[in-house]
Amino acid sequence: MAPAAAAQAPPGAGPAAQPDALPLSVVIPVRNEAPNVAPLVAEIEAALAGLPHEIIYVDDGSTDETGAALRVAAATAPVRILRHRSSCGQSAAVVTGVKAARGRWIATLDGDGQNDPADIPRLLARAEAEAREGAAGGILVAGHRVTRRDSWVKRRSSRIANAVRAWLLRDDTPDSGCGLKLFPRALFLDLPHFDHMHRFLPALVLRQGGRVVSEPVNHRPRTRGASNYGTLDRLAVSLFDLIGVAWLQRRWKRPVVDAAE
Repeated sequence: MAPAAAAQAPPGAGPAAQPDALPLSVVIPVRNEAPNVAPLVAEIEAALAGLPHEIIYVDDGSTDETGAALRVAAATAPVRILRHRSSCGQSAAVVTGVKAARGRWIATLDGDGQNDPADIPRLLARAEAEAREGAAGGILVAGHRVTRRDSWVKRRSSRIANAVRAWLLRDDTPDSGCGLKLFPRALFLDLPHFDHMHRFLPALVLRQGGRVVSEPVNHRPRTRGASNYGTLDRLAVSLFDLIGVAWLQRRWKRPVVDAAE
């Protein structure tokens, strides 16, 4: 499990993270998704109208016009841009984005337009309700794509991967691979960071003492561009990654801390 790599902030990326300066940051890792930038930003802005927020795009070494599309979007929307000089993978991009975020809550989305930003307010409401009820250790609200709009190969590989992961990690999450998730920034920063960690967030949050709940979300077919973090990337998550996360779970004991006298 390789460590996540750092990013280079281009001019216009904005100031460094100011924790809790905003209610919400939307973090989107992308690689070669130029045609999807403008439509997705417009949908996010419509979904989050009236809620102070920022959109952090992490360009993971794109070789198309993604950078130009992001600069255009940043001229009219609260978009901040970070770029990896070379592709380091989706998990590294998520880590880069969350570290730079200024929101108390983080929502992650895939950059291909298949996740529906209209689901974000509902996930945020669920997370805030769980927090008010005292979810010890923090809360992760994971999207559950009840009706998948993917190819048969993707659906089948995800079903197998979810079954194996659930059996080995016991993370009680029906769709760990959904890119739409919502969690506190502080919780994410306390997790171990490694390549492909985004596929194991529920297990890692449970290991940390947090709570994981799932919410049904909309899922849409890809209409523009080609998959860059798709089936081959999932296949790269080998049995060794699963064993590594299982090892992490079993090698940590959460202490019960009594107040000092």
